[in-house]
Amino acid sequence: MSQRPDLRQRRAVLEHEWSRWVPRLSVPGARPGGTATLRHEVTESWARSLGSVDPGRDSAPVADGGQVHQRWTSSPLYRPVSALAGELHSIAEDAGFVTAVTDESGTILWTCGGPTMRRQAERVNFAPGGRWDEQAMGTNALSLALRTGRPSSVFSAEHLVSALHGWVCYCAPVHGRDGRVLGVLDLSTTWDRSHPLAMSTVRTLVSTIEARLTTEVSTIEARLTTEVSRPVRLRLTCLGSEHAAHGGRPLPLRPRQLEILTLLALEPDGFSPERLRAALYGDRPVTSSTFKAEISHLRRALGGAISPRHYALTEPVSCDAGDVLRALEQGDTDTALRRYGGPLLPRSEAPGIEEWRTRLEVAVREAVLASTRPEHALRYGERAPYDAEVHEHALQLLGPGDTRRAIARGRLATALRG
Repeated sequence: MSQRPDLRQRRAVLEHEWSRWVPRLSVPGARPGGTATLRHEVTESWARSLGSVDPGRDSAPVADGGQVHQRWTSSPLYRPVSALAGELHSIAEDAGFVTAVTDESGTILWTCGGPTMRRQAERVNFAPGGRWDEQAMGTNALSLALRTGRPSSVFSAEHLVSALHGWVCYCAPVHGRDGRVLGVLDLSTTWDRSHPLAMSTVRTLVSTIEARLTTEVSTIEARLTTEVSRPVRLRLTCLGSEHAAHGGRPLPLRPRQLEILTLLALEPDGFSPERLRAALYGDRPVTSSTFKAEISHLRRALGGAISPRHYALTEPVSCDAGDVLRALEQGDTDTALRRYGGPLLPRSEAPGIEEWRTRLEVAVREAVLASTRPEHALRYGERAPYDAEVHEHALQLLGPGDTRRAIARGRLATALRG
């Protein structure tokens, strides 16, 4: 009972603020000169939010220092959204929207849109690394969709934070095959650009992403079944060294072609031309003919085993990096460490290779630190002489009388001096 007067008071505040904006915004359905009818879910969200969020704040707080690229590339939404990136860019730029994808916590992992709208969005940190859950930014479409598990829109002064009163947002949660919310897809723009078809567009895009999630799992399962019965003729070593062979014969590939082959081996679902080009060259100005020539040369070397248009390998490949990933997925740290020969293509500076190099290094290291077997930390410590945490972990696991403590202690001293 004690909370009811407080809720009524907060609702009155919201209605007062909302009524100030209605005449200026010409909201459809609002009574001229009167107050707007507030949705129950909005007022309830305001009541929850006011205890933790200052309506006068100017932007969303930052998660992980804004460094969320690793979280994005390891998200289950990364591949299906990347496959739709061209369409998402086109929708956002043509209609004057900013498109955003969050994880299940409400942290934005990826955005796209025209430069003008993106600059406006960045002013309120509607950008990768921004936190948009209810505890961080109060009432907004992203936070409502995460809380309810349903599509949501929030218009202008329905937002708790005043800095968002010039915006309208449409979004829907993305569900995995098990029904769990994996994140949210959002289309946002200024209130004067609001469009009645925006919500149906979001719903359609989310349905496509969810369908791709299901198809991806089915494709992987089908490919694994097929590969069991097909002989592996293509072999690739890319951890710590660089070597490829096809049909038992070495492949004389240039560094760029090895990078392409490695990326295709690590991402069996393949790449659009635009995404593969970005993974190889980043923002460097490289002509389309140069890029296509590298693909053509590799395709000829493999006997045509790369599909056209959407680049993917059309025959099984044995790859040491893939072996490490599968071992880690199965909790087999022994095999992962045995197959982990060092950094992925250590000489490569291709953005896509650097991303995968970091993912592999972090995954192997985390498996070692989670292991209760000292030999794992000792083996990994050979390749990481300056990783003090790994050497400390080895010492914690080794018994007082274990002679291997001297090895771990010596490595730790070297790491601390360095």
